[in-house]
Formats: sequence, C-alpha cells, structure tokens
Amino acid sequence: MNQSVLLTDQYQLTMLQGYWYEGMEETAVFELFVRKFPSRRNFLIAAGLEQALQYLENLAFTADECAYLAQTGYFDAQFIDWLATLRFTGDVDAMPEGTIFFPDEPVLRVTAPLPQAQLVEPRLINLLQFQSLIASKAARCVLAAPGKNLVDFGLRRAHGFEAGLLAARAAYLAGFAATSNVLAGMEFGTPISGTMAHSYIMAHDDEIEAFRGFARSQPNNVTLLIDTYDTLAGVDKVVDLAPQLAKENIPVKAVRIDSGDLEALAFQTRRKLDAAGLQSVQIVVSGDLDEYALKQLSEHHAPIDGYGVGTKLTTSTDAPFLNCAYKLQEYAGVPRRKVSEGKQTWPGRKQVFRYYDSNGRFEKDVLTTLDDKQDGAALLQPVMRQGQRLEAAEKLATIQARCADQLDALPEALEQIEQSADYPVEISPALQRLTDETNRRLNLV
Repeated sequence: MNQSVLLTDQYQLTMLQGYWYEGMEETAVFELFVRKFPSRRNFLIAAGLEQALQYLENLAFTADECAYLAQTGYFDAQFIDWLATLRFTGDVDAMPEGTIFFPDEPVLRVTAPLPQAQLVEPRLINLLQFQSLIASKAARCVLAAPGKNLVDFGLRRAHGFEAGLLAARAAYLAGFAATSNVLAGMEFGTPISGTMAHSYIMAHDDEIEAFRGFARSQPNNVTLLIDTYDTLAGVDKVVDLAPQLAKENIPVKAVRIDSGDLEALAFQTRRKLDAAGLQSVQIVVSGDLDEYALKQLSEHHAPIDGYGVGTKLTTSTDAPFLNCAYKLQEYAGVPRRKVSEGKQTWPGRKQVFRYYDSNGRFEKDVLTTLDDKQDGAALLQPVMRQGQRLEAAEKLATIQARCADQLDALPEALEQIEQSADYPVEISPALQRLTDETNRRLNLV
C-alpha cells in the first residue's frame, strides 16, 4: 500500500507553509468523527486504526518527494528543507477497532504540533472512513444471516488494489469467515476460500468430467459450481458422481449456485441431495448479494449454508461513503469549534462513555469533555505517545472477537437493516458549558 506522505491534498501543504512562515507549531488537537449516518444505518463499526498508525509511524518526506515539491513552484526552498525533517511526534487516542460508534462521537483524536496534526488529515480520513464503511456493511450482513458462513468475494469489483485488500480485512473483522483475496490472507492472516469459476467448467467438453477432474485435483476442497448450464441437471451430475468419488476417499463438501432464483434453486437442490443421501453436502450461493438479500433468504429459511458476498459489499453500493470530518478542537490550549450551518462541532478534547442496561446491552452514550470523569466505559483509549505505539498491533482475530461482543450487546432495534429509532448519545453538562464558553469567547452569543 502506498504510504507516501504526498498522498495528501495540496491545501494541506499550502497551510503548512503558512504555519511555518508564522511560526505556528504549538499543540493542536484534531478529532475524527462521522457527522451523520448514511441511509438505513443504525450503527457503525470502527476500523482502519492499524493502517492509520502504520502511516503515522512512517511519515516522512523523501528526497524525491521534496524535489517534486520544489519544482511545482508553490513552495519556499527553506520550507521544503524543513519538510525533509518532519516526523510525526504526537499522541493518538482512538476507539479500538471493532467498536460500535455513533454520529458525533470521536473515533480518533490526534494531539500534536499543529503542522503535523494538520498534514495527516486526508490519509487518516481515507483509511478510517473506508474500512469503517465496509466493516459496518459486513456487520449488517452478519446480522442478516445469523449462523451462516460469509465469504468476501469482492476483489474484482473493488475500486482499486488498496480497496480490495482493505475491504477483505474490514469484512473479516466484522464477522466474515474468509475472503477470496489471497494477498489479504498473506498480509492479515485471514482465512482464504475459493474453488472454481464457470470458465473451468466451460473449458471441459463434459460438465461431469470437469467436476471429476477438479475433485481429484482438490480432494480436500471439493465445492462444485453447478449453474454453468442447467443448475438442477448439475445437481443430478453431482448425485451421480459423489458415490464414485467417495470410493476414492474424496468427499464432496458443497455445491455453489451463482445465478437464477437462489431461493427456489436452493430448496430444489437440497431436496435432490437429501433424496440421494447426500445430507452432508452443503449449499453455497453467490451473485449480487447484500444484507437485504441475505435477510430475505434467511427469513424464508432457504436451505443455504454459506454466502459469497462481493460487489455490493466492497463498494457498499447503497451507501458508498461516510460523512467523515477531522476537525480542530483545540490549539495552543484554547478550545476551538466550527459553527458553519449543518457542520457545527463540539469544542475541546472529548471522551465517549458507554452505559449498559441490566441485560448487558447498550443503554446510552455520553459525549463529554476529557476531564469529566464518568461511571461508564470510556471508549477512546491511548494508542500512541510521542509518535510511538504503546502496544504491538492487535491480532485480527482479537478485533473480530471484540466486534462480535459489540454486536451481541447492540439493542435489538438497532440490529435491524432498516433505520430504527435513534440511539441516545447525550451531551454532558460539562461539554455544554465548554461550548457556551467558547461561543462567548468567539462573540457568537
């Protein structure tokens, strides 16, 4: 993944030259949050922190990058020399990956000299926005198909290399069982899954011979794609072939259907397999699936054991972006806020406290100032100090377990794939007082 510091917006660098020129290098506090839910969403999943920390750890301008900036004509030579020495030396507090969060709650806070904190804005939003978006979509799929194995199939429709790779990571931490993306398996340790495409069947003159050849070449991974020509005829061929393969100690693990009326075909396929004594053969389906299709299939009790979810997951088709913001909350010890219409922010360094009911489910969150101690669970945790991580990178399995626990604690109304009643995020009296004080200082009242 390209971690070049030039993966930023031009105005970040023009602002940096302004800060440099004016000597503005005192401590700044920026917080990253989502202003509002996208359509039909009731919650979001924090993801992408690991890549954000990697970026901050390695932030530096190379000689080639400085040479490029020099030839653009926008920047002072002494400023570019200063950039060559720039490193991230700040602090980061964040919600652990896999944590459920809601609008206006800071997911990440950066405390650093102003130029450093400013420069990293685009890449931090880029990394956390995308993975949080995909993890949230994937979690909805998990909730819509309880107890089913879900596999990420989205690489080929992803918007580029990095998106395909990080989407596989985000889907896994949200509860998917595996990915078809082999590089994601190597990079992140996610289980990989896959068997054949229709081209494998089409390359053979006879469908059953394609099945036989594949089974012998992959005796421990026999999932047969049965809808290349006629799905039910494909089932009949599997029924004929399975006893022959059993004599060779090759079990047929599953059949996959990738087109047509998946619900009707699944019922018909299950009946044929069961009638032939092949109750152990599972049914896997794929083809333009999302949480809405999964919910319908689940509610109709379609006999499907697993799903391959691709395009609509990796592109988050129904809600392709999060309304993220990374805003200055304090500079030189003074709280700051934005009051633009529809884009107001709460000033100062903040913390989110979560409260649970007697059943262990979320009851409410309280957004407050950092120094306002409360009885709830504090969601933002220290993860980096003076540019150095406090802990080694979390294992993805640990993040997945945290996300599963969070989904188990979600109020039932928020588990729905349609938008339900708003979850209460209360503004504390302390934060309201700070806002009032800031408004008076800015002559806004």
